[in-house]
Amino acid sequence: MVSRVHKRTAVYRSIQQLRSITNSHARRKTSVILDASKYIRGLKQKLQELNQLAVAATQKDIEYGPMPMLKVEQQEEGYLIKVLSQRSCQGLLAFILEAFERLGLVVLQARASCVESFCLEAFGIKESNEDTRLVDTQVVEQVVSKAINDWRKVTKQC
Repeated sequence: MVSRVHKRTAVYRSIQQLRSITNSHARRKTSVILDASKYIRGLKQKLQELNQLAVAATQKDIEYGPMPMLKVEQQEEGYLIKVLSQRSCQGLLAFILEAFERLGLVVLQARASCVESFCLEAFGIKESNEDTRLVDTQVVEQVVSKAINDWRKVTKQC
């Protein structure tokens, strides 16, 4: 007898939890379970769409094409510059470092790889000298992008 009461109470609590999770207003157990089933199908569909978006975003990041991908982020004190390419870009690093010099950026920390693909992550800050102009993210991006284009012209890469 006590076992039956415990089972009913447990089922009642479970139905109440399902009702609250799925925002169901159904009164009968079967209706609540059907609502939960619809809710789960909707979640599965959303998850599938998110996975497709994630795969598309990953492919977009990987497929840099012939032009190296450039991303500039402003940090608290400086700029984080990322340049990525699927292939090795011989000589590109020198062009980018010259662009940093033109901007008056001092590279505090950098990681670069040029073996099978080109990857550069550099953190730079504005030099503190008499030229106190503020350099914004767009200017940094334009100057580094111009350096990449100059490199492409010199090396005759697409």
